[in-house]
Amino acid sequence: MVEAGQGPAVVLLHGFPTFWWSWRDHISRLADAGHRVIAMDLRGYAGSDHTPHGYDPFTLAHDVAGVIRSLGEESATIVGHGWGGLIAWTMPVLTPEVVRAIVPVSMPHPRRLRRALLTDGLQRGRSMYAIGFQWPFLPERSLMADDCVRVAELIEQWSATPGFPDAHTARMYRSAFALWPTAHCAVEYHRWAFRSFLRSDGLRYARQMEAAIEVPVLQIHGADDTSVLPRVAEGSAEWATNDYEFSLVPETGHFPHEEDPDGFAGILMPWLDKHRASRPNAG
Repeated sequence: MVEAGQGPAVVLLHGFPTFWWSWRDHISRLADAGHRVIAMDLRGYAGSDHTPHGYDPFTLAHDVAGVIRSLGEESATIVGHGWGGLIAWTMPVLTPEVVRAIVPVSMPHPRRLRRALLTDGLQRGRSMYAIGFQWPFLPERSLMADDCVRVAELIEQWSATPGFPDAHTARMYRSAFALWPTAHCAVEYHRWAFRSFLRSDGLRYARQMEAAIEVPVLQIHGADDTSVLPRVAEGSAEWATNDYEFSLVPETGHFPHEEDPDGFAGILMPWLDKHRASRPNAG
């Protein structure tokens, strides 16, 4: 975990297959703008605990809430990419007392994503890699083979920016992923998500996520994201009952905060200033 600055807390959550370092271009920007920035590793990644269980949204949301409280903050704005974005959507429902506002990046509302996987053939096809993660042992071996080269290949495949990731970025992510059991933990996120369609805990999560999101929402998506289609993300306003904005970052894919840091910051920073005084819903 990395901290910087003073002011209203902003928690930065990464996605698969990265770690806190994915926010490297934004930590100092946010701190210089008067925010307390907290960039943390999700459970099972990099410097976080690599536990045998706990890769479900219930546990992950409470992980982040626990970090916020442990740092002496009453509430925070949650900015999350990918899986971190799913946690951002989840926290106003499960841990509303610590959430001031949310910024999901490259991640539709969970109910919207669930619907798209059932009804949108193209999105289902783009998510087929997660089906392969359901096998025992093989996905972990594939991700770790040849010094985790597949990690860099997935990032390049989901990006729309030529030259991303560069050699240094690819090396950072491959090195972090090589720490066992990171590969297993990362795959466990996907195993829970797939199996949750029929299991009682997944159905319970889906029912709970029918609740309205009552904090301000800024949803950011790469305009050329081929992993999670922008048309799937756009339907998420259905669950947002407070101030809601949707912004596309032009000519970027699944990693807009890394592919175009300046363009991403140009959307995020004014919105954070606008909602600096927001307070969490106590209900």
